[in-house]
Amino acid sequence: MSDEPAPPRTLCILRLSAIGDTTHVVPIVRTIQHAWPGTAITWVIGRTEARLLALLPGVEFITIDKRSLRAGALALRQALRGRRFDVLLHMQYALRASLYSTLIRARVRLGFDRPRARELQWLFTNRRIEARRDEHVLDSFFGFTDALGIRERRLEWNLPLPAAAQEWARRQIPDGQRTLVLSACSSRRARNWRVERYAAVIDHAVRRHGLQVLLCGAPNDYERSIGAAIEAAATVPVRNIIGSDTLPQLLALLARATVLVAPDSGPAHMATMVGTPVIGLCATTRSARSGPYLSRQWCVDRYAEAALRFRGRPASELPWNATIEDPGAMDLVETAAVCARLDELLGLLP
Repeated sequence: MSDEPAPPRTLCILRLSAIGDTTHVVPIVRTIQHAWPGTAITWVIGRTEARLLALLPGVEFITIDKRSLRAGALALRQALRGRRFDVLLHMQYALRASLYSTLIRARVRLGFDRPRARELQWLFTNRRIEARRDEHVLDSFFGFTDALGIRERRLEWNLPLPAAAQEWARRQIPDGQRTLVLSACSSRRARNWRVERYAAVIDHAVRRHGLQVLLCGAPNDYERSIGAAIEAAATVPVRNIIGSDTLPQLLALLARATVLVAPDSGPAHMATMVGTPVIGLCATTRSARSGPYLSRQWCVDRYAEAALRFRGRPASELPWNATIEDPGAMDLVETAAVCARLDELLGLLP
């Protein structure tokens, strides 16, 4: 594409999941909106993720139920009947997403460079972003705006929070109350830490720093059981609100929190959206690739140790996107290291 392209009239983004990755797309949308305010943007997104991202103004959302490829395809075909876009940003390399992309008519179909266009994504596009290596996921998404000829990068989220969600969050975290929010669970259970270690961090946060601690999480039996076990193991008061919030309420809660402790999961990236520091617990994934973008310095990252122990090789010899979800990998994240990172972070905050 030329260095000074004519702004397209219409642009479609295809990125279905998951919450963390869809939050990374928001700065891309903000960048496009700023550079091309007249361009109409449509985003094809998963139904769950839309419950949060629909707060983003100036974007048409078409939601897909990802549980059924057939049902999702029928809904997308109906929503896009008779429509054609100037540009499609095919920002997901999963084959399922590429199959959906065949229903999106567009003159320019921009996808990942060949090395990153896994699961045959390159067959479904006619343009590619520049090949780069060892980038954070968010930075890789900026490759799409670079390919469009947009040189500025706006690291901006600014989702308008509903007043009701803000009021709910204010009741959980009153003004002036320093609060640690702990989101214990990733959707990938191998990324979760031990219950007793979470409890030890809670004890430290309350006894040493006088923090209020809130447990948050999704409304399912597994996360509720983990929350109950953490609550039982802690020796100090902790409030368990797992399953009692919506995604907009959680975002508002994180905006009022002092700090979030979480594994590689959606809430870690939601906290980044509202500027709340995150102590990320990483061993199965690289914080440099998928950690909370603005808090990578606060992550306790034991990926390198996991690579040596479970793969027998240095991390530098593994593919950049390789995960190490072996039993025991997260045990490499030491309780003392997390507490020390919390001490360091709180020492810098007013």
